[in-house]
Amino acid sequence: MVKILILGGTYEASELAKKAASLTNIRVKVSLAGRTSQAVASNNLRIGGFGGVTGLIEYLKSEKIDLLIDATHPFAAKISENAATAADNLGLPRLMLIRAEWKSVIDDKWIEVENIETVVEILPDFAKRVFLTIGRQEVTAFSQLENIWFLMRTIEKPSSDIVLPKGLLLLERGPFDKDSEKQLLQKHNIDTVVSKNSGGNATYAKIIAARELGVKVVMVKRPILPQGDRVEDVESALLWVKGFES
Repeated sequence: MVKILILGGTYEASELAKKAASLTNIRVKVSLAGRTSQAVASNNLRIGGFGGVTGLIEYLKSEKIDLLIDATHPFAAKISENAATAADNLGLPRLMLIRAEWKSVIDDKWIEVENIETVVEILPDFAKRVFLTIGRQEVTAFSQLENIWFLMRTIEKPSSDIVLPKGLLLLERGPFDKDSEKQLLQKHNIDTVVSKNSGGNATYAKIIAARELGVKVVMVKRPILPQGDRVEDVESALLWVKGFES
């Protein structure tokens, strides 16, 4: 029996876990970094951090994990670094399942930046009404920008200790379609969209909507991730797993 630990939190991780679990001689365990309303209690699901590299190494050893798959969000760089270090330490095969990033095309009005801090610094130069789609953890960084109104969309409500900037909070989960995204931008007179380059199809409609409406997009680049085997889709990851099945 080959035991696989999938570091999850993405749609791709969930799909891979379902498909890999149906394979012969494969046992799958999924780990989520934090508790969410979407988490379902299961013997195959683990929720919570490991306590850094040391904790992850101890877990991999105690659970006798044979393969490690990092299918976390493209911006979860620290988790990916810990996974790489732990796998190298134990000599475990490791695969990164990372969806392809978005690429700008003709008519896109992208301003690419390295991090959220840079976004906060440059927004006052040109933005008045901003669609902020970066997740709930980092919205508080924009609370200091008093002369900008923010439309904030997150999957779940930010914790009570997070200070929100001036504006409106929407709690919605993708996928979203282009027409509804265009209507949203127009309804709130949005002049700038702020997004991380998460890739995938679930939230790409906002990028298309911004393009067609001539709205600027401040795009936060992905962090540098560890080297190693990587694929961009579930089927390719499944093929990798099948190589260890017998």
